[in-house]
Amino acid sequence: MAKQRKIPMRKSVVSGEMFPKKELVRIARSKDGAVTIDPTGKAPGRGAYIALEPKEVEISRQKKILDRILETSLSDEFYEELLNYVTHQKARKELFSNDK
Repeated sequence: MAKQRKIPMRKSVVSGEMFPKKELVRIARSKDGAVTIDPTGKAPGRGAYIALEPKEVEISRQKKILDRILETSLSDEFYEELLNYVTHQKARKELFSNDK
């Protein structure tokens, strides 16, 4: 009998809900202050997780949640890039989950 693997859980900074790590995207702030989308979840620096929901990105932009948590000021271009990334990943997830 195969041993049940532990699924790492993380909390979305927008909704406060716990999700499996694979269902979230990590935003990382490096020591020099550069903020990037971290698809691997392994980039060094301060990280914040957000669910793969375009609605959460919009809420984060309006309430400046990521700015507060990462202690920096994020540009509208970064939020646009994040929104595009989240929308794309959600579409991929839905497309490939229906193949089973």
